[in-house]
Amino acid sequence: MDKWLRNTNVVRIVALVISILLWVVVHLEETNISGSSPLRQREETINNVAITTKYDETHYHISSMAPSNVQVILSGKESSVKKVTTSNTYQIELDLTQVGKGDHQLTLKPVGFPSDVDVQIVPRTVHVIIEELQMKEVPVLINVKGTPSAGLKAGQPIVKPNKVYITAQTSKLDQIEIVRGEVSVDKAQSAVTKQVKLQAFDKDGKEVTVNMNPPVVDVEVPITSPFQTIPLQLKISGEPPKGYAISMVTQSPDKVTVYGTQDVVDRLEFYQGPQLNVQDVKETKEYSLDIPLRNKVTQLDPAKVTVKVEIVPSITRTLENVPITIIGGNENYVTKVTTPESAQLNIQVEGAPAIIEQMKVQDVQAILDISNLPPGKHELKVALNLPTYVKLGSLQEVKATVEISEKAPANPTANTTTNPTTKATNP
Repeated sequence: MDKWLRNTNVVRIVALVISILLWVVVHLEETNISGSSPLRQREETINNVAITTKYDETHYHISSMAPSNVQVILSGKESSVKKVTTSNTYQIELDLTQVGKGDHQLTLKPVGFPSDVDVQIVPRTVHVIIEELQMKEVPVLINVKGTPSAGLKAGQPIVKPNKVYITAQTSKLDQIEIVRGEVSVDKAQSAVTKQVKLQAFDKDGKEVTVNMNPPVVDVEVPITSPFQTIPLQLKISGEPPKGYAISMVTQSPDKVTVYGTQDVVDRLEFYQGPQLNVQDVKETKEYSLDIPLRNKVTQLDPAKVTVKVEIVPSITRTLENVPITIIGGNENYVTKVTTPESAQLNIQVEGAPAIIEQMKVQDVQAILDISNLPPGKHELKVALNLPTYVKLGSLQEVKATVEISEKAPANPTANTTTNPTTKATNP
């Protein structure tokens, strides 16, 4: 034995044999561990495989697909089948790129599978309903919630943009009633500005999920004092000289927004604006006037008013038989107009032709006030109520005479009554 071991060739042969035996042992262990062979055939069933759809999502929507999951049966070399089951690259595809809206029965296609693996899909076809997408423009409504700080009020929200475009299938578009967002102004002391996410709702108030462009809008809610928009009243003083008259007065604006505390704003029915004096004005003029702050109003919008006064040559006309109206009479006295005897007046009026030519007797009131006058004759000034921009044709006062006298006493027997009980007991 020692002699063999000293022989170099023998040692080399023994080492080779040992190496071969070690290789065989290792190879057998690997085969036992894997328990399979690359050449062995294998069949694998995969359940509930989701279908991947391929279509133009900007123009179409899949409203229904049945079934949405399928069974896939794989057969082929064991190594190839294993690659499929351990990878997520394979798909069962439904290609809709060549079909339009409507009902379709289409064949599924395996995508990404090895070429040496046979793929069986169960079921092989699916029923799909495709709807065409439509676009609709919808206004945006912003709900303002909460209460600003004391004495302040939330104004109308300013929305940019104030309309959005909704893209959805026709059946879903028809459900949409409103697109809405919400802003809180609780305890706010100044304007609230924020970006607001929008939601679409149906007529029952349920949210409808759709594609909106844009999905978010910029909103500003002004925070101001309480306000109210009311008529703006101008006061015209003075008169054009004789021979001229006001034909028309126009103002811009004719309404003004007043700001102040709630009690101040609530009690105003109109706002008394500036006074304009047209004394001795002979031609049409335009004025720009500041509107003064009155009655604890803190702000006005606008703060100026433009007034145009049209002056034209005047004409005169006599209105005949204008009745005299007596006011302030005592029910215990009788009052009679003695001068003029007809209790009617002839009055000369002056003004713009367009106004004077249309005047009627009913447009003038001639009033005598006899309040607190004793019985007797009294000469009184007649108060004349004339239409706007109309004046008397002469500067003389118009007077009338009235006679006030006591009423005749009533017949004393008129109020005498007989006691029915007395008559009944008197034979």
